[in-house]
Amino acid sequence: EFRERLRHELEVAARDAGSAISRPPSGAREGFHSVTPYLQVQRAAAVLEFVQEAFGATETLRVMVPGGGMHAEARLGDSMLMLGGAEGMPHPEMPTALHLYVPDADLFYARAMGAGARSLQPPTDQPYGDREAGVEDPAGNHWYIATHKLAGEGRHVPEGLRDLTIYLHPRGAPALIDFLSEAFGAEEISRHATPDGVIHHATVRIGDSVIEMGEAHGEIGPMPAAIYLYVEDVDGVFARAVRAGGTATEPPTDRPYGDRSAYVADPFGNMWYIATHLGRVAS
Repeated sequence: EFRERLRHELEVAARDAGSAISRPPSGAREGFHSVTPYLQVQRAAAVLEFVQEAFGATETLRVMVPGGGMHAEARLGDSMLMLGGAEGMPHPEMPTALHLYVPDADLFYARAMGAGARSLQPPTDQPYGDREAGVEDPAGNHWYIATHKLAGEGRHVPEGLRDLTIYLHPRGAPALIDFLSEAFGAEEISRHATPDGVIHHATVRIGDSVIEMGEAHGEIGPMPAAIYLYVEDVDGVFARAVRAGGTATEPPTDRPYGDRSAYVADPFGNMWYIATHLGRVAS
């Protein structure tokens, strides 16, 4: 009975999330959505190679930066992923968790293992309709590889989600949801919690994108993430994020690659790169 109730609740949540698949903000670069995971690790090049070999990602950009670092971008299905970092990088690494929907979870789990991943969980049928596996890549990012069995013929993603969705593991998920609402206008889609308020799974919508989260617990400790957030008014959103309790690390600035962006750390250790694409690239 519990499994059926949980599956029903998650199906309803997925339907409610359906309107999240909409047009990206006018300030986004072509091909990007509101939210893009930004993996910041020393072994960024190794992770880029991993996602290509394991998941068939397509590299769309690679730029070497002073000090031997790099910034890269890759497409996974209908989603984008950013990667950056260098050996001996001056700030802490920020490996994160990602929910990746694929046509065949067993096949992609095997590919990930062949590409050098460490198994977190073999493919398992879940009560909410996913066949799901978990792996850790060479830089410590967690990948929840799933195929949604209830999506209908020719589909593998629940309604309302895309192929790639960032999955946060904060301590104090309810407070993080409050921050996201106040700072970025996030809309809560679903919340599944224990009677004492511990959130096992929640989804929120920011712009045209969904963020998933579940309270850090046991072996799954907090994994502060870096997130690139496209908005229409970077200055206004930056100010809202600071008023909501974020820490400004860099004010809005026009960048040579055509974005106007600002950096804010939230109270949970996540780094938000808030940006609007101006379309002017320095020569």
